Amino acid sequence: MSKKMVIIGAGPGGYIAALRGAALGGQVTLIERENLGGTCLNWGCIPSKIMKNSADLFLKCLEAGKFGIQIDGHILPDMKAIMARKQIVLESQRKGIAALLQSRGVHVQKGCGVIRSKNLVQVTGSDGQQTDLGFDRLIIAVGTKPMDVPDFPFDHQKILSSNDILVLDQIPEAMTIVGGGVIGCEFAFIFSALGCAVTVVEAMSRLLPLPSVDEACSKQLLREMKKRKIKVFCDTIVTRADTTKDGVEIFLAPSPFTDNPRPQPLKTDKIASQVMAVCIGRTPLSEGLGLENIGLTLKGPGWIPVNKHMETCVKNVYAIGDILGPDKIMLAHVASHEGLVAAENAMKQATDPKSIMAYEVVPGAIFTMPEIGTVGLSENEANARGFEVETASVNFRVLGKAQAIDEIAGEAKMIIEKKTGKVLGVHLIGPHATDLIAEATLAIEKGMTAAEIAHTIHAHPTLAEIMGEVASKAIGMPLHG
Repeated sequence: MSKKMVIIGAGPGGYIAALRGAALGGQVTLIERENLGGTCLNWGCIPSKIMKNSADLFLKCLEAGKFGIQIDGHILPDMKAIMARKQIVLESQRKGIAALLQSRGVHVQKGCGVIRSKNLVQVTGSDGQQTDLGFDRLIIAVGTKPMDVPDFPFDHQKILSSNDILVLDQIPEAMTIVGGGVIGCEFAFIFSALGCAVTVVEAMSRLLPLPSVDEACSKQLLREMKKRKIKVFCDTIVTRADTTKDGVEIFLAPSPFTDNPRPQPLKTDKIASQVMAVCIGRTPLSEGLGLENIGLTLKGPGWIPVNKHMETCVKNVYAIGDILGPDKIMLAHVASHEGLVAAENAMKQATDPKSIMAYEVVPGAIFTMPEIGTVGLSENEANARGFEVETASVNFRVLGKAQAIDEIAGEAKMIIEKKTGKVLGVHLIGPHATDLIAEATLAIEKGMTAAEIAHTIHAHPTLAEIMGEVASKAIGMPLHG
């Protein structure tokens, strides 16, 4: 008799878990109250990349003359058209997921799911009709929403969430972004490229203040922002934001959270902007889920703790994705892999060896301009863990392909263990870095040395040659770098 599996949330973790559960013979029901694809497809990864592609193309058009291409007439971004294309792409992706689920025999139940007992989920549809679903295994994949800051709550007109930014039908003249993390930096480059005057306010001492992002990438990114006339205030917080007839008056103060022992004094304590976008965190969507009905204890503001098998403290109940919180890695591709692990373990017999979720080698992809790709340890992380390391860096400008496409900004940095020569981390900032990081991910996953990468033939002329260049330098045999 096959197991009944219910999954709440159809994001990149939930729908992948559903596909794997069905492939393993489960009777799978996937509950989703909004659109298939979750935050990643509808409010994050995909829509922001659609906007970035338009911004990239617009910049190329402005520079067409240097490539020998004459464009007559005005070149202007059309935000309404960008949003219309975004909707077409998203709808196509949703239909694709729906068709895939249907072909694998997964039943999709639209509505809001609430756990009523250890074997029952109740779903309330938009029409108020309720459906009871019994289950043998439950996977929770409900995700998060943008964090609302009480000091300046979203009005969705002048004080915006990251969701609001993705539905703007015009380009603001000036935008202040609160938060210099991944989301804030990506939007800063997109809107700056489209002609908006952008200011970024970050509480820490650097942009992208994440342990997994090497400081070298942050420094290079700051230089690129300055080139694009993006104003950056690090070591700074927003204390208040007053909406006015023309926009927002934003009050600044020195950050009490900064890790900078000698922060620079503020040049101003007030700035004006047409809109302010708040990109400083996510809130768990665990409230109202009925977790108390099964005795599932939460952590912090509502994160669900799990073990390495994605099991919660309640038997036969699993959790995956962003609802696990910052203790795990809140990325779409991580959620998908967690979904595979959870579904496999849910379908196994008690005597079968369990699948394990490993977080040691997870690539990061940041779609700034230029892009950033990271995997493994940063130099600071490696030192903190007691490794004796050597590092090597090579600029993208040494590559013929980078010169040919006129995208020469950026560098590759490799961190290797001095004793063994093994690659511990690779951090790329440059053209197509989010694609190029795949080779480094495989290398670290398989325990390869810098010498092995250096002796791997890379096609010429390609951007992938950057891995061979930085590896050769790491072993003391630099080529062009």
